[in-house]
Amino acid sequence: MSSAIRGSGFAVNGSTQDGASGRSRMSANDSFKSENVDPRRFGPSPQGEPFQTSHKRSASGNLRPSSRSIEERRTEKVQVTTRETLVSRTRSPQRRGSVGTGKQRNAEGAPRQKAAETRSREAKVDPAPPAHWEPVATLQPHTSAPLASRISIPPLASSAPPALQPRPLLELSLAAQEAAIVEDLLFVFMGFEGQYIRFAKGYNPYEERDRLSGPTFRILPGLDPSLQDLTASLLKMASHYSALQAFTDVQSREEFGSVNHALCASIRRYLLDYLILVAQLETQYLTNDNFTLHVLNIHVLPTSHMMFQLYAVAHELMKRNALLDDETDESSDSADDYDHILEQLRDGGDLVPGNMTGKKICKGGVVIGLITKRLETMSGDPAAKTLLTALLRDASRPYMVMLNEWLHHGGINDPHSEFLIKEQKSIRRERLEQDYTDEYWERRYTIRDHDVPPQLEGVKDKVLLAGKYLNVVRECGGVDVSKEVKDVPVSFDDNRFLDNVNSAYAHANESLMQLLLTTHALPARLRSLKHYFFLDPSDYFSYFLELGASELRKPVKSVNTNKLQSLLDLVLRQPGSLVSLDPFKEDVKVEMNEITLIKMLQRVVNITGIEQGETLQPLTNQPMENDKNAIGFTSLQLDYAVPFPVSLVISRKTIWRYQALFRYLLSLRYLESQLATTWQTHTRGITWSHRSSSRKLEIWKRRVWTLRARMLVFVQQLLYFCTAEVIEPNWQSLMSRLAAKDGKDGSENGEGNGPTRTVDELMQDHVDFLDTCLKECMLTNSKLLRIHSKLMQTCTIFATYTNWLSRELEKCDPDLSGTTKPPNMTDKQWKLFQAIKSQRQPNSSSHSGDSSGTGGNSSTASIKDEDTRMAELFDVVKKWETNFSRHLQILLDALNHYAATETVVLLSLCARLSAANQGTDHAGPRVDEDIGS
Repeated sequence: MSSAIRGSGFAVNGSTQDGASGRSRMSANDSFKSENVDPRRFGPSPQGEPFQTSHKRSASGNLRPSSRSIEERRTEKVQVTTRETLVSRTRSPQRRGSVGTGKQRNAEGAPRQKAAETRSREAKVDPAPPAHWEPVATLQPHTSAPLASRISIPPLASSAPPALQPRPLLELSLAAQEAAIVEDLLFVFMGFEGQYIRFAKGYNPYEERDRLSGPTFRILPGLDPSLQDLTASLLKMASHYSALQAFTDVQSREEFGSVNHALCASIRRYLLDYLILVAQLETQYLTNDNFTLHVLNIHVLPTSHMMFQLYAVAHELMKRNALLDDETDESSDSADDYDHILEQLRDGGDLVPGNMTGKKICKGGVVIGLITKRLETMSGDPAAKTLLTALLRDASRPYMVMLNEWLHHGGINDPHSEFLIKEQKSIRRERLEQDYTDEYWERRYTIRDHDVPPQLEGVKDKVLLAGKYLNVVRECGGVDVSKEVKDVPVSFDDNRFLDNVNSAYAHANESLMQLLLTTHALPARLRSLKHYFFLDPSDYFSYFLELGASELRKPVKSVNTNKLQSLLDLVLRQPGSLVSLDPFKEDVKVEMNEITLIKMLQRVVNITGIEQGETLQPLTNQPMENDKNAIGFTSLQLDYAVPFPVSLVISRKTIWRYQALFRYLLSLRYLESQLATTWQTHTRGITWSHRSSSRKLEIWKRRVWTLRARMLVFVQQLLYFCTAEVIEPNWQSLMSRLAAKDGKDGSENGEGNGPTRTVDELMQDHVDFLDTCLKECMLTNSKLLRIHSKLMQTCTIFATYTNWLSRELEKCDPDLSGTTKPPNMTDKQWKLFQAIKSQRQPNSSSHSGDSSGTGGNSSTASIKDEDTRMAELFDVVKKWETNFSRHLQILLDALNHYAATETVVLLSLCARLSAANQGTDHAGPRVDEDIGS
């Protein structure tokens, strides 16, 4: 092969390969030249010639005779000065000893051919110059990989003119073949074609996939079989080197991340050692007559194994990155990284750079995991273990920098999205006031589950929490981010690695716990919430309801919330009340919710599917009052403003739970007050307290009183159960766990190993407390909610129509409908009754209209006889009794069932409520018989 072919590869050799190889070859040739021109260094030859040296290999591989003629030296000088004479340089063995030819072979890479030990003088004459062929090296544009090669790829040897093709191997002797193959291998080891070893026809160096897979080489025909197999085995190392060169160029692009960049830098150091070895092999080839192909094979065996291990790691990475033909179908997990996407679009860039569109880039922890897995697989090979351990140490250094920054400062410096913690910067703490899903705490920092290194798999949750805790403390000014992190492990094989994670986690947890419990008084905040949302104590709230009764009776759209807020502030500042000493009373706000409580809870239960096996129930199947009929009492709810970072524990999601419990307790209190007002009417009203002469009317009144008492027992027992048996025990349990976190109860062992509980456990305990209260108060079960809704509706209707029952009773009582005083009524009572009757007379028409709409009586009720009117009254009470008794029995059966399957505490409520249904038959047939008798 001519020197022009090798000259085409000069630019690549001089720029992409390390310059040490070329310099080593030049120094070897220079020393070789000096040995030839300085005869004083050698003693007399065995033949008695004074300046004869031993046989040495020339730069081309030809065996050089020990003595030269004057004519040969003159010819060599001509070849040094006229470098354009390509063929004469190629074929002349005499020019090998000059300074210019030794450097010229390294600079231009001129192909040389092995020859026999003796050649005829006629072979030195070139009959004609070859065809003109001038390959040109050019610079490629810059890429995002700063150290990647920018030199154009040299042309293929097969494209050279026929006149520059080498002499066929069949025409060479065995020694000349071996010398030519060894010289070619030295070039092939550096990624270039030789005279007789060339790229296979299927290999295209202009295709990135082919370069990454590594070139396959073919040996021109005619090589002796004894050299063929050994040469083929050596070519594998050359393929690995070329593939690694392309791998470091591609994998060093910006989008592959700092871990890949560190890995490529480490591989480049090994490739530099490899090129130094090639230079040393060339020196041996030029100076040692005994340097054969077998000796070359022995010298490269350890390096060949090293290159194979490097290539195996690189090949696996390229497969993961879909850079080879066997692509993976994995999609990029960065599709939900909205911050990164928005930043890319804001800068005018593409969503994914380069040719990686739609593919998952293997970077960060995945790269570390791949090397770790390979290290485990090759742990029985000492050389491979040492190599892979060094690769892992080098590749993990930038990852450890990010890890230490996260563990000790709570910050993330991850421009390539390769750290195991993903940050969504668009989720800011300012959104906590409107966040009902705990998005800030749950989604601002999350774990990339598929990108966790194996070394962090067991402690990934601690890593996440340590950084999250420190991030909160840092935002409150509790972390000095300017302080440099010192004396921390810089690689995963450091013995202090796990201790570093555990100590950072303990410190972060202790810092945030101290911030919450001491600086921001979390226990006092929770007690304040109990005062307002659980009505403990309730004296101030009863006073507030009395003051705002006129406003709360209005339709919800007509309620003046500002007026109610002023009344609440007035009540909270009333001296003598426990809440007047609360430092957080300014954070309580009054608001209206037009959605009824049962509808709100049903929507949540149906959406979340809180019951196992429960199908989604349509919202239209809820027989509650419409939203347009809501009044202030049924729509009143409190809100509570919490500053950061306490808002992480008392979040909007937990405030919603507090509001649900508050509205439930308020509805029970309001219904209890309505039934208490009814009891006052039944006790103080002359219509009810007068003993009528009609026995049936007295039986009817007793049934009404019994029904009212049963309803009042039902509401009071339910209210007592929710407050005394559900909320209070669970509250005490929460406070005891909080005290343990505070260090008051957690030092029994005396070990002092840091906090036994974490901030996340504290947050979970708080949520569990509220969820338990909701569940045991029957607010998370759709069946119990429906039954409870019907019972509450029945009681509310009964209390609402007490006045109508009083008027109907007055019309049916013969003692009160007349104009004469009954014998069993005093004069004072009769005068008072007549005064009340006269005041009610102007509204009699509207009352009769109300009675016809609700009681089922027509406008002709006044002309009906006493028996018909009495029968209608018994029928109304019977419907209320049946409805209440039947639904109460259904509730008791459901409570028995859920007490056995879910919550045993419901047994206590079942026992309490059974007293309200004793002695009754909810079907009601025996009641009819009693009436008839």
